[in-house]
Amino acid sequence: MPTPLTITGERTVPGVVAENYWFRRHEAGYAAVPGWVSSTPGVVLDAGCGEGYAAGLLDAAWPGVRVVGVDYDAATTTHAARTHGGERAAYLRGALTSLPLADGAVDVTVSLQVLEHIWTPGDYVRELARVTRAGGVLVVSTPNRLTFSPGLGRRERPSNVYHCREYDADELGDELSRWLPGAKVDVSGLGHGQRLAHWESAHGSVVTAQQRTGPEAWDDDLRATVGSVTALDFDLGDAGDPSLDLFAVVRLPS
Repeated sequence: MPTPLTITGERTVPGVVAENYWFRRHEAGYAAVPGWVSSTPGVVLDAGCGEGYAAGLLDAAWPGVRVVGVDYDAATTTHAARTHGGERAAYLRGALTSLPLADGAVDVTVSLQVLEHIWTPGDYVRELARVTRAGGVLVVSTPNRLTFSPGLGRRERPSNVYHCREYDADELGDELSRWLPGAKVDVSGLGHGQRLAHWESAHGSVVTAQQRTGPEAWDDDLRATVGSVTALDFDLGDAGDPSLDLFAVVRLPS
């Protein structure tokens, strides 16, 4: 059995109770992807694949799809290949601004919670488009600056040491259109569904509650709530405040 990856605070992994909220929030993002793609793809790229679990989620939606995961960290891609690799899932080490794939090699590219980590975001987005076929779809997500870093202005350096730049919805859409002229860009937002919203009306932010102390100091209610979260506890809707994560669907010209 492969050794679990270290939790860095930016990469989430399955099977850890204290990490369940963040994992399910990521899972909800991957679950939304098939709804934005009109036909079943043959090959999907997961750019910045992390632990690699998305291959199983995408295969559940598109049985038989082939998934290629790329990540810069060698230990991560080795773990992903051992844990999730197979006939229809392969993992490669590579820079996301210089992907080890041919032009137009994939039908759909997914890159979730990566954009904010990239120093040269235009290069990164154009590289995602290069390896995606004409008429294909890119799905890019990033934290909503308005809720993730309240008070932070556009292009101001985030306090999160892992982030190079954070975006609001209008900025994200405008930048993607500038980096990929001719593409059609739609931006939506992921937020809490009714159950988590009800919990927050009584207790305050579930994110803040988790970050206030270490998991060992959580009370029973918070621990139970975090442990019970599923992907269905998140809804897609308006891209503005108070959405948590922004999702941009980019349809490339044919």
